[in-house]
Amino acid sequence: MNLRTLNDVFFTMLERNSDRVMLSREDGIWKNIPALQLRSWVYATVRQLQAWGIKKGDRVILLSENRPEWAIADFACLLLGAVDVPIYATQTSDQCLFVLQNSEARVAFVSSRQQYEKIAAIREQTKLEYVVIMDNASEITEAIPMQSFLRSAPAEDDPGLAALGRQVEPDDLATLIYTSGTTGTPKGVMLTHGNLASNINVSLDLYEFDKNDLCISFLPLSHVTARHLDYALMNAGVPLAYCPVIEQLPQVMKEVHPTLIVAVPRVYEKVYNQVQNKAHGIKRKLIHWALSVGAANRETILRGETPTSFSWKLADKLVFSKIREGLGGRARVFVSGGAPLGKEIATWYADIGIRIHEGYGLTETSPVIALNNPIHHRLGSVGKPMSNVEVKIADDGELLVRAPSVFKGYWKMPEETAAVFENGWFKTGDIGHLDEDGYLSITDRKKDLIKTSGGKFIAPQPIENSLKVNQYVAEAALLGDRRRFPAVLIIPSFEDLEGWARHHGIKFSSRKELVKSHQVQKLYEGIVDELNRNLAQYEKLKKVLIVPEELSIADGTLTPSMKLRRRNLADRYKKEIDAIYSEAESHPRPTPIHR
Repeated sequence: MNLRTLNDVFFTMLERNSDRVMLSREDGIWKNIPALQLRSWVYATVRQLQAWGIKKGDRVILLSENRPEWAIADFACLLLGAVDVPIYATQTSDQCLFVLQNSEARVAFVSSRQQYEKIAAIREQTKLEYVVIMDNASEITEAIPMQSFLRSAPAEDDPGLAALGRQVEPDDLATLIYTSGTTGTPKGVMLTHGNLASNINVSLDLYEFDKNDLCISFLPLSHVTARHLDYALMNAGVPLAYCPVIEQLPQVMKEVHPTLIVAVPRVYEKVYNQVQNKAHGIKRKLIHWALSVGAANRETILRGETPTSFSWKLADKLVFSKIREGLGGRARVFVSGGAPLGKEIATWYADIGIRIHEGYGLTETSPVIALNNPIHHRLGSVGKPMSNVEVKIADDGELLVRAPSVFKGYWKMPEETAAVFENGWFKTGDIGHLDEDGYLSITDRKKDLIKTSGGKFIAPQPIENSLKVNQYVAEAALLGDRRRFPAVLIIPSFEDLEGWARHHGIKFSSRKELVKSHQVQKLYEGIVDELNRNLAQYEKLKKVLIVPEELSIADGTLTPSMKLRRRNLADRYKKEIDAIYSEAESHPRPTPIHR
């Protein structure tokens, strides 16, 4: 049935009455959570919120990693008509403070002592009345243990609470999701029940799932992509296995064997780099041969078919199946979202027999705008727009969207809200292109386009993604806006680089010393030279800046969703960037940083 509100997802799960809607790992053992147990916990949480006077429209903070308690608190808020406000578990106290003050939240659910301490440090500056902790932490007397009211959850149904949930309307606010803020102050995106429900109704139309499928919930639920995915799968009857820490993902994949993998490009890039890094000697030759077989069968894979030649079957047995085993061995559907997937990465996966369905969307669009699927799939595109989404390309190339999934506005920011709409169309801020068959491609963020002093526009993301295919490049950021020529800032993949340096007998006592090495400079010069051969003359990178530090959320160079904060990056390395542009253009060797 078509969903009217997110509460319909909850009621659909109850009607299906599965004995396994979620899986949670406790003391090394995976335990199933049945639908009726989930109902009891959700209803107990609703009653507790009611006892505290929380009512429709009140804001409730969720500061937690992915775990069943996140979903329990979320559904409780939705049934009550309250508005939940997720915060990334990686956020600092100061970053939490802005969200707490701006949303005027009355209750906060936190996962652990670590998250509680963030709230405790700023609580007096907020309007918080209650803090609930999910972990067993009886020593924290200022917080209410979530288990204290979950343990007493009655098993029977509560028609009154069910009726309360059905009174929620599609236009009621469901959540405030604060944008990562790559260029400024975070904005609270107001998404209604109807916004999210309308997107869920169409997003899995051409996928077939059932209770025998399984997906790991590991992308942060504070991000709309992960949250939308979980709702859509719960509505389709697919169980979710919660993985709170992404470092645990490889082990969790081996334990629960997911059939569906939805990940950001970084996860797919990491698997690619691990395969490349382990390939030495005869093994490298074997992989190279297998990939050549895969390339010859690429079009068959991209059509969703399995090659039948003997060479393919042999390559699959010796190489490709081993890679799939690392992904749990049972996955049949692969989706990428959250950031652009490099075409080189998508092609490599196709060559090993994995067709990745890349999609595209924004927090403001609930989120999916377009998505490749088993029927309509085109490598290098983000698929065809969803059936309930209208798109058009503005004169300057910007993608405009009109759909029931487009958000209500930015919380307490009427001017900013008005600025992103034009005659009823939402301005995505992305440069897009529709081909003759209706497939959408995204070139870059409009604000990220680089315009050299010679007047040439350069889209940085495709170039950066091509560089990141190399195992020695962790991150790359194009430079050159209003400058004479483009250059690039490279953050090495230090684990791989340090191994390469030891193999080549390069002595170093620190990363600063490592990137100063002439051999390392030549390595990255070669990587850039190889890329330059495939670039237009005005795109060719003439300078390389190698930095000895990794980027992080903590230092402000990455957003919580792991996207580059270009402005912060440029400010951090302003002196070094200015220096490379003051040098002669004819000296293209990499320039290490001495910090």
